[in-house]
Amino acid sequence: MNAHFKIRAELLAHIRHDLERPHPFAYERVGFVSAAISRIGRGSLMVLAQAYHPVADEDYIDDPSVGAMMGSDAIRKALQRSYQSRTAAIHIHCHGHAGRPGFSHVDTRENAKFVPNFFNVAPHVPHGAVVLSNDSAAGDIWIGRNFEPMPVTRFSAIGAPMWLEGARP
Repeated sequence: MNAHFKIRAELLAHIRHDLERPHPFAYERVGFVSAAISRIGRGSLMVLAQAYHPVADEDYIDDPSVGAMMGSDAIRKALQRSYQSRTAAIHIHCHGHAGRPGFSHVDTRENAKFVPNFFNVAPHVPHGAVVLSNDSAAGDIWIGRNFEPMPVTRFSAIGAPMWLEGARP
């Protein structure tokens, strides 16, 4: 199965700008993207980013062993948003370097813990996680609670400037 993550260039720029803001104690910022899902042909998904929801300052846990740790309120708010809007929840954060990013060991472990919970409130859509770099992105999509995540195979930002795959936004 292939997954294509598509986002408006303006929204991507807004997300990058927000994720760069300093936090009083967390080393990085995180948020969620609400997305519509479209099945294209046999075995392909289009993940259409619609809106960005930053995790509120008060919803981080002070844990110096990780870049950022979300508290239960951050997860509850994202679950509620996904339930009410009937959209996919995509966790998003940034690793500040150039080139194709990857999930850290901690990212992979924590994503596997909380992303499947979204199927309790919105089982009809896939959910996932995306990590940005300064000029690229990587992501995983779960199509169900009991499935292993599949990698996002294509990223594109539509608008000015247009960004395809690893091209600089």
